Parts: sequence; structure tokens; C-alpha cells
Amino acid sequence: MGYIEEPDFDRACAEYDAFAGILRRFAPDVRFLPAGTGTGLDSIYVRDAACIAPRGLVLGRMGKALRRGEPEAIKEFCLRAGWPVAGEILEPGTLEGGDIVWLDGKTVAVGHGYRTNAEGIRQLAAIVAPDGVEVVEVPLPHWDGPGDVLHLMSMLSPVDETKLLVYSRLLPVPFRKRLLDRGSRLIEVPDEEYATMATNVLALAPGKCLALDGNPRTAALLGKAGVEVLIYEGKEISVKGAGGPTCLTRPLRRVD
Repeated sequence: MGYIEEPDFDRACAEYDAFAGILRRFAPDVRFLPAGTGTGLDSIYVRDAACIAPRGLVLGRMGKALRRGEPEAIKEFCLRAGWPVAGEILEPGTLEGGDIVWLDGKTVAVGHGYRTNAEGIRQLAAIVAPDGVEVVEVPLPHWDGPGDVLHLMSMLSPVDETKLLVYSRLLPVPFRKRLLDRGSRLIEVPDEEYATMATNVLALAPGKCLALDGNPRTAALLGKAGVEVLIYEGKEISVKGAGGPTCLTRPLRRVD
């Protein structure tokens, strides 16, 4: 599975309950996927199996073969819950939600790497084209290779309307320039905290975000930028599986 160590089940449950408790302070409706025979331990990182689009969810197709059953579980949940499905990515396309960042209501950046391929991006572009959405393809670096988890959101997280937490050393120059041209303020993650998932933070409300414990310098930089940082403990649910707060959640709709 690629975990650095087997999670302790009881401690993981306690961490997850505390994590969900923070979410409930900001999200009016928090739902949980039921147990599924086609899913495994990675399904706790629910962000990746689907992404949002103007007309509903787009079911992904996982670049990691061990996760291929997760989009079907999301589909079954949506059918029971009444959530609209706008489309799905089909073979040979691959698309994971961690590679998708909405920059505004009409612009979505998609990382092209080992988990999301060109065909998956093409299919997503076709799904959102009727809504006038521009898809910006962002080439991702090799970094630690295909066995590692490197999504676009590994190096970029929106934390406010015009503020982005980034690790610029991994961003392609044209894309970084585009962010600046849009008027985005880039808050830079220190080198020494990148490996501990400092870039992976979840926006809860304008100027408020949720971050994994253990990255004090990044938290201080966010605070100086006017962003309040809430902290959760994730030794079992985040550190061991390399999935932060964005990975642990799949926002279905935005509440203004």
C-alpha cells in the first residue's frame, strides 16, 4: 500500500473522530461513505476518487491500481444520496481528485503526473466544456518517482479567495506566473516543512484553514498572512499514509 507503517486502528479512529468534530464546526452536512467490498485502506483519502464540477461530481479513475474500486463506491453513494454525477473518467484515462484545484468558478488546474494522465484530463475538459470552464494542464515533476504520491495539491492549496499556500520549487514556471498574473498571493512553505505535508491544508471558510500538527513555521506564515490555522493530530490517519486534511475530505458543494 505504500504506508510508512501500519496504522494503529484505535488511535486512528480517535484521530478521525476529532478531525470530523472540527469539520462539523464549519460544514453544515458531513457524511461518511459506508463500508464497501471494493475499497481498501486508502479509501480514507476520499478526495481522490472524484472531483466536483458545475453540474455534479465527476468520478475519477485511479492511477494507483489498488484504488480502482473507489470511484464505484462514490457512485453508489451519490445514487443513494441524490447527488448528481456529471460524468466519469473511462479507461485508458486516469484522474485523481488530488490533482485538481479550482482557481475560480470557470478555471480548474489539473496536474499531469503519474496519477492523472493526458487522456483523463481530456475527458474532464470535455465534461466541463459545456459550462464554459477552462482546464489548465499543469505538468508535474518526477520527484520521487511513480511509487510516490505527488499530486498538484502536494504543492498548492487554496486558503482564501486570493491566497494560495505553495511550494514554489516544484511549480512549473508558466503556471506560477499565471497564478501571480491572476493576482494570487503566494504563501511559501519552508523547505524543511514540505516533507511533513505543510502544503496540504484544508480551507474551512474565508481566512480559516485546517492543518496537520507539526509544521509551526508554515502556521506562523499563514497567520502573518491573515489566515487562522486550526490544528489536528494525524499521526495515524495522515502521516503514515501521506494524506493530509484535503485528502481526507471530498467537498461536494460550496456554501457561501
